[in-house]
Amino acid sequence: MKFGLFSVHRVTFVKQMITSTKLSVNINKIATLRNSRGGNNPDLLKVAADCERFGAEGITVHPRPDERHIRYDDVRALSGMLTTEFNIEGNPKEDKFVQLVLDVKPAQVTLVPDNPGQLTSNHGWDTIKEQNYLRSIVATFKEAGIRVSIFTDPDTEIIAAAATTGTDRIELYTENYARMYTTHPQAAIAPYVAAATTAMQHGLGINAGHDLDRDNLGYFASNINGLLEVSIGHALISDALYYGLENTIQIYKRALVTHN
Repeated sequence: MKFGLFSVHRVTFVKQMITSTKLSVNINKIATLRNSRGGNNPDLLKVAADCERFGAEGITVHPRPDERHIRYDDVRALSGMLTTEFNIEGNPKEDKFVQLVLDVKPAQVTLVPDNPGQLTSNHGWDTIKEQNYLRSIVATFKEAGIRVSIFTDPDTEIIAAAATTGTDRIELYTENYARMYTTHPQAAIAPYVAAATTAMQHGLGINAGHDLDRDNLGYFASNINGLLEVSIGHALISDALYYGLENTIQIYKRALVTHN
């Protein structure tokens, strides 16, 4: 009896040691492919549903004012059929974006300081300079019952200032990590470890995204305590061309199972 009791406790302990960060699949690239020929091939809604069916814990979209990939109508259609967490990214200084998010009421809105016509996100918020604005817009979304995440660089002062805006989470902008990882992984991860520590000290949840892929994701997840979610689009969709969508999602999910 004692041995059996010990075994149960040990299994429980091991399970507690294993944590899995949520994978949210960004489907912007699917919309880009569809839009390149018109029509509805590939079917964005079906791909989103399949991502969920294949194990993704969330779907991310980043509509831009020119609707060059995800369209505003896509966001509304997705909101009515997703069964996992819906994360909408975008610049809240666009009134149309704010209204879309308030209408759809996703699980999470990620505030990204994109410039008009910007190809892809390439910097986080200056949460010190934009403090008053961010407090106001964060309150707007939270009053609607929407969890808020602020896109930030891995700067401890910026993250400490983010905590005073009322945001629930930050999303660490990981392009610099991805660029350095292949040659200097320890140097690449160091500022993100410091950033995550600061975030946790201030009670902020931690998300991450941008240029994370199947090669660098596991190292990142293993070194960032408290990592709740990553949103990955370009690399994951590119890998799916070779490995298939279901297998690729499982590859990325396995990379996120870490021992902390």
